[in-house]
Amino acid sequence: MTNAPANQKKKLSGLALFRILLWTAVAIVALLAGLMFAMNRTQQNTQLAGLTGAPFTLDSTAGGQFTQASLKGTPTLLFFGYTFCPDVCPTTLAQLTAAREQLGITPDKLRIVFATVDPQRDTLDQLKKYLSNFSGSVIGLTGTEAQVEQIKAAFGIYSKKGTDDGTGTYLVDHTASVFLLDKDGEFKGTIAYGEDQNAADDKIKRLVGI
Repeated sequence: MTNAPANQKKKLSGLALFRILLWTAVAIVALLAGLMFAMNRTQQNTQLAGLTGAPFTLDSTAGGQFTQASLKGTPTLLFFGYTFCPDVCPTTLAQLTAAREQLGITPDKLRIVFATVDPQRDTLDQLKKYLSNFSGSVIGLTGTEAQVEQIKAAFGIYSKKGTDDGTGTYLVDHTASVFLLDKDGEFKGTIAYGEDQNAADDKIKRLVGI
């Protein structure tokens, strides 16, 4: 009988130790979960802008280089094409610049960016000359073949060079959608080629918040 209190104390001591170890394990798991959550949030907050977040660097007609980080700050209408395009590109750029003007949106509130898929012919000088034909400010982007492939990959752009007729003249088949990016550089949808203008205007107004 004299050993009963001692045994009971040992049992209580062991149970207390077990509880301490259990709650310590729970605290460690909770701490690790919190750290993982914080890391994920940090990665999300630092994620590169654009459709996929893939990095790219191009030369800009506005001066300097244009990267995925440059997409942040101002809502953007991004269109891919080439200056020797006979129909789709000039039509789209004319519609975008006209819509921006008719909606009363200034270039500092909505950028129109034209990225070439034909860097072989579309130098900065060629882009500047071509884009001067459209009202308002349009930013042109070009670079090396490899640099253009980077931004095409970042937005899932398809393009294929046609047959050269021997004089350096050829067509380029390419994606004709306009990409809508908000002020944080996040993808918000597209405007399809030939889409109803009223529907396109509504998308633009939602993008800039008017």
